[in-house]
Amino acid sequence: MTNSAGTVADPGVDPVDPVTVLRLLREGLAAAEATIIRFQALRDAQLGAAQRVAEEIAARDAGGGSPRGDAVDLAARSVAAELAGVLRMSDRVVQARMARAADLGARFPEVTRAFGEARINAAHVRVIQDAGARLDAAVRAEFEQIAVAASEGETPHRAKRIVERVAERLAPRSLTDRHREVQEHRRVWREDLGDGQKALGVIHSAAIVDGIYDRLTQQARAVAVANALAAKDAASGVDPDPVGLGAPGDARTMDQLRADLCADTLLTGAASGHDTDAGLLSAIQARVEVTVPVLTLLTPDTAGSGYGSPTRSGTSTRSGTAFGVRTEQPAELAGGQPIDTNTARTLAGGATAWERVLTHPVTGAILAVDHYRPNADLRRLLHARDSRCRFPTCGLPPATQDLDHTIDAAYGGPTEEGNLGGLCRRHHVLKHQTAWTVKQRGAGVLEWTSPTGASYIDKPPSPVTIEDPDPPAEPGPEIPGF
Repeated sequence: MTNSAGTVADPGVDPVDPVTVLRLLREGLAAAEATIIRFQALRDAQLGAAQRVAEEIAARDAGGGSPRGDAVDLAARSVAAELAGVLRMSDRVVQARMARAADLGARFPEVTRAFGEARINAAHVRVIQDAGARLDAAVRAEFEQIAVAASEGETPHRAKRIVERVAERLAPRSLTDRHREVQEHRRVWREDLGDGQKALGVIHSAAIVDGIYDRLTQQARAVAVANALAAKDAASGVDPDPVGLGAPGDARTMDQLRADLCADTLLTGAASGHDTDAGLLSAIQARVEVTVPVLTLLTPDTAGSGYGSPTRSGTSTRSGTAFGVRTEQPAELAGGQPIDTNTARTLAGGATAWERVLTHPVTGAILAVDHYRPNADLRRLLHARDSRCRFPTCGLPPATQDLDHTIDAAYGGPTEEGNLGGLCRRHHVLKHQTAWTVKQRGAGVLEWTSPTGASYIDKPPSPVTIEDPDPPAEPGPEIPGF
């Protein structure tokens, strides 16, 4: 670069200096983060507006009077379902976000303002809104000012302690009273993690949860110590105790031991605090539903990783692969989550009965299910075809479904595969009580139309299928010379 005098201008900084690059990156990230936060605040404002639209729809349907709570909820379901197709998430999640965003705008104006100005982020907002939910309107403004000031320039985790202390000081009810109320919402849930894994969560009293974790830790530590002693004895040539606790080859970590002991206790232990003298609860066995390709049951999984070298015939030397591609397919739990083949074979070995499902070799569509009994077979076929709720964005498994007549039976709709679909109770009610409509398009394909006229196609989830890696050639016209 030269100036008007023809001399080289001093750029002021070295453009390749790492410190300069780092400073530019920091400034750029700060600007990008502020922009993202502002857009998140805008999205929450729109979700809050959607909740108010639902309330207006419910009021209109009530003829100008005050709508019932269930009417508002039903209208919110319909609005959330409309937005879920755009946001690509469950309408349950969208409805919860709508309610939370509306609450934020109505009860926490200072927090909303700070969020929109990117002085605090979405995590700060959650901390402040959760802590302030129990406060009366008379003290909420004071709480907001202190909470926002404590959150600016601080991480949400570090600000949380201050925010919760302020909320506790201003709370109209004692912790004991609040704990008694929130204990009504204790629950257990599961969450898909992929790779054949799930997470199990529990909400209960803090003392109960800490006690559970401590007991699992003590048990895991006892097993780990016994394993170490057993390994030491084995190295010294001492025969292991056949009825002892430890195993010389057991190399599980504390986390792995805690998880295994928890699973063992829940699957095989008795709920002594709730059971009867006859042991009615302890007699209940765990139950899972799994779909397994028949070839997976017959083919052992002989290797953990890697592929064999191709042979001259074009097939792999490793079992379960062809042309470098694994042909053995995983099993699936009800709802479509894959599980590893070893677990599937273990479950299959203990099963007393199986349903055989015939699928189309290309599309994977359900063609038939053994054995035929008119009512039971139809339900079995739909149970296999609709392995999740057939409303767009919903993934609840068959155990939670109602078999819905697309054309109501009261209006002449037949009870047959082409007029039935599995819907969870939430979306079954949504179909009948709101302006959402659905049509069957054949082969189990459903076309849903929202109140605004948007269309959503929902195809039945394909079950696990085996594709032939070397299908026979289709017959064609004979060509001379070939």
